[in-house]
Amino acid sequence: MIPWTLLDTAVIPGDGGEMRLYQRGDEYSIRVGPYELMNSRVHASEDALAELVCERMGGSNRRVLIGGLGMGFTLTAVLQRIDAKSEAIVAELVPAVVAWHRGPLRGVSKGALDDRRVTIREEDVARVIADGAYDAILLDVDNGPAGLTSKHNDRLYTHGGLRRAYDALRPKGILAVWSGGPDDAFVKRLRQTGFTVEEVKVRGRGAKGGPRYVIWLASRP
Repeated sequence: MIPWTLLDTAVIPGDGGEMRLYQRGDEYSIRVGPYELMNSRVHASEDALAELVCERMGGSNRRVLIGGLGMGFTLTAVLQRIDAKSEAIVAELVPAVVAWHRGPLRGVSKGALDDRRVTIREEDVARVIADGAYDAILLDVDNGPAGLTSKHNDRLYTHGGLRRAYDALRPKGILAVWSGGPDDAFVKRLRQTGFTVEEVKVRGRGAKGGPRYVIWLASRP
């Protein structure tokens, strides 16, 4: 088997943890500590995050915020489904991840960062949410409400964090959250905030199976 090659490392701002990019043939992996956060061969759930939101959002001239660039699959899927007048804003806390998409990961994300509809914000997604006026907010941050790598991200999923997301959405806007597993307490917080909640179970490899994940689609009335 071809061994993994370490391509680059990056310090996570405000956290001090180390993020690492590996390559094995045409496969890429991003890891933090002992955890693999994402792999370029397993991305059906990231695609589904975009697909589920866009088919419900519809319309023209939409403003979509994506929390976390990752391997770029969610961004690429959004760009395939929004029109020329719409905008995709990506909040990525780790500048190196953006640099990787202009280098070794360019082919993985199909050069999405060059699309004129894309705006990259190298800062905490919580700050970008505060700008408001979004038709959709897609969060794929640290494994969902039960974070793996940084407790700093937990505030996105608290009552306060959900209220800020709710206020940042336009009427009928959608907050979509990717998660490594179910979380009844989180669903309760969504509903207490005022969202109408739909829970969708997805697989990491789509029809081919793979790990089981959850996507919540929380709609603002």
